[in-house]
Parts: sequence; structure tokens; C-alpha cells
Amino acid sequence: MKGKFKKNFKLKKEKLFKTDICVIGDYVDFEVIDEHAGVIHSIDKRENYISRKALKIKGSSYRGERLEQIVAANIDNLFVVSSVARPLFNNKTIDRFLVIGESSYIRTFIIINKTDLDDENLIDEWAEIYKSIGYKVIKSSIITGTGMQELKKLFHGKKNLLWGQSGVGKSSILNKIYAELDLNIGEISNYTEKGKHTTVTSIMIETELGTFIIDTPGVREIAPFGIRKEDLGHYFIEFPDHSKNCRFNTCIHSHEPGCAVIDAVENGKISAERYDSYLRILETIEQDILF
Repeated sequence: MKGKFKKNFKLKKEKLFKTDICVIGDYVDFEVIDEHAGVIHSIDKRENYISRKALKIKGSSYRGERLEQIVAANIDNLFVVSSVARPLFNNKTIDRFLVIGESSYIRTFIIINKTDLDDENLIDEWAEIYKSIGYKVIKSSIITGTGMQELKKLFHGKKNLLWGQSGVGKSSILNKIYAELDLNIGEISNYTEKGKHTTVTSIMIETELGTFIIDTPGVREIAPFGIRKEDLGHYFIEFPDHSKNCRFNTCIHSHEPGCAVIDAVENGKISAERYDSYLRILETIEQDILF
């Protein structure tokens, strides 16, 4: 990238706004230097992008705020990938990914992988919770082949981002659907039951004409960036039908009298598990740098 980008993306005291200036999915104007290199001159305006709070980097933010890490841009579909086990299914993590997808106004799906490890069909209850509020849930297994054809149809003709924790099987799913990819696959730690980072950088592959897949490194920590407390409820998609009836239009659905969301939780109209996720995210929202 030309040096002007570094100048344009700096704050006072030489602090960066973001950790990434140009990302997977961006449309750029560039000049070819040779068969191995080129120079980016400009980046087109993005239709959308997915980001999260970057991990804390000493000295790289201003007054201690977390930076924004942009993961990918100009996405049609976001697939939040989880697993039944190894690593264990975590609805709180899924909900954080979903908030990021909703706040970016990107069509979001949920993949629950490794269903061959669910002998007692315990995951069905969670799948039903998400289906009941409007998400499409795809249960998958590379061992049995479950869900593979359905995913291939959903991928077709779109730019698709697969995102999730380390070890949930993102690369394995892609290898199963597109055998020619031969992406690296990691192991699961027997001690932590968590995945090890195998995909070390995001890559975008055109698997067939007009169909693009973005495989991303697995994450250990995920938190939305730049969302205010008063806006968080908009990104839990089952809340707005109830929140419009709250006594106060500034209600953040945590303690206020006359909160219709709290009433809906108590009456079983909103999942208590989803509401607990909401409260946990609400507690961790920081005063991020807003643009």
C-alpha cells in the first residue's frame, strides 16, 4: 500500500484508528509491479464490513480505547460456525457473533458442526431457540455428510464469510464441500478442549464462478466494536417487537421499571439464555472510538 494510507488513517499522537486498512473483500485500484507484487492506490467505498474489538495492543490506541479490527468487507452472507463438542457448544459466543452480524446488516446464518458427536441430540433445543427467532440453522458433520449439500447451495453465487472459534471445523467443512481446496486442518487440545490456530490469515477463494468463500483464523475472544448500550437491544432480533412497548424510550432493558423486554423474558416470550447473553454483553461494552 502507498504511504499515504498510513497518514490518512492516523489519529492525534500518531495513534491508529484501526488495525487493518485494506482487508479481504475490498475492491481496490492497483498497479502491477511484477508477477509477485503490486501497489494499491485506492480502496473503493465498502458496502459493508465485519469487525470486532481488536486484542489489546500496548501503545496502539488513544487514551486506552480498544481498536477496531476489520475482518472482511463487502460480504453477502456471514456463517457463524460453532460445534457440538471439541470445542464445546457455547451459545454466549454465538450471540456475540450474531450481534456483530446484525449491527453490520449482513445476512447471518448459524452452522452447528460435529453433530456426529451429539448422540443424544442435545443440540436440537439450541437449534430450535435460534430458528424460532428467525435464524437459519444448519446442522453439519463432515463424518456423516449432514448439511454439506445445503451449505453448498447457500454459498452459491455469493461472497461468504465463515467465522467462529478455533477448532469448530470451518476449514474441514470447506474441504468436505470443495475437495480441491485442501485447506490445513488443526487439532484440538486434549487439555483445554479448544482448537489450535491452523488458518493463520484470512483467505478468499473463488470455488466456482461467482461463488467466493472467505476462511478466517479461529478466534479465542470476540467482542462487538462501537456499539452503544442504548443500541445493543436492536441487534437481538427478537427484542424490538417488545421494546417498542417499554415505558421509557431510553430503556436498555436491564433494570428499568416498565421494561417490556424484561416482561417478555419473565413470560417466556424471549429466551432466558438469550437475555443472559444480552446482559453479559451490556456489561462489557466500552467507550470505543466512534467514527
